[in-house]
Amino acid sequence: MDRLLVARLLLTLATLGYGLLTVKADFNKTHATNPLWTGHARFHVVWQIASYVGFGAIALWLIWAPGEMAIERLYLASILAAVVYGAFFIALLCMPVYGGRAYDDNGYLPFAVGRTKWDANVTAFSVMIAVLAAGAALVAIG
Repeated sequence: MDRLLVARLLLTLATLGYGLLTVKADFNKTHATNPLWTGHARFHVVWQIASYVGFGAIALWLIWAPGEMAIERLYLASILAAVVYGAFFIALLCMPVYGGRAYDDNGYLPFAVGRTKWDANVTAFSVMIAVLAAGAALVAIG
């Protein structure tokens, strides 16, 4: 299989992770329509979701549009995904500064893996970072 086709498929998966799956994960009773959240917090999550959908649409065009500068467009799509996923991990690491939590008690709770509990978002975003890294690496070895 063509290396750039595999890169495109991996980058598409990473893009759909932030550009489509966040709609399903966050535009529901656990986040955007959660009556226990303040209206302003719900506003911000809907803004975030809409932004990610827009970034994802741009990234998918960059990945799949025919024409010149295909490699450069794949790098740009990789950078967009890295910004979204990287910002998640920055927010995660900075939680002590702003009093944040990785999950809400009436949202997606951590799940058991053996004797430990794994956070659903951290797990999913870690997998997506690996997919993104693999796709970007295939572009880079070009």
